[in-house]
Amino acid sequence: MDDVSRFPVTTLAAETLLGLLMPFWQLVIGGFVLFVVLMSVGRLARRGPSRMTTALLITALAIAGFTVVGVLLES
Repeated sequence: MDDVSRFPVTTLAAETLLGLLMPFWQLVIGGFVLFVVLMSVGRLARRGPSRMTTALLITALAIAGFTVVGVLLES
């Protein structure tokens, strides 16, 4: 008879550590996205009005809104 277990063995410590780090990485990515959006909006504001400004601002706000909704629904 074999002493080998037929059930898969999972490492709970590694999954727990990854579970703790996931919110941190989401915050880092979210912060980076927010920084880039703010920089682009600032650049557009300095360049003055254009036909694309309104469309780009609406797109940026939509992306930020979907991100916030996604994070809120995930928790």
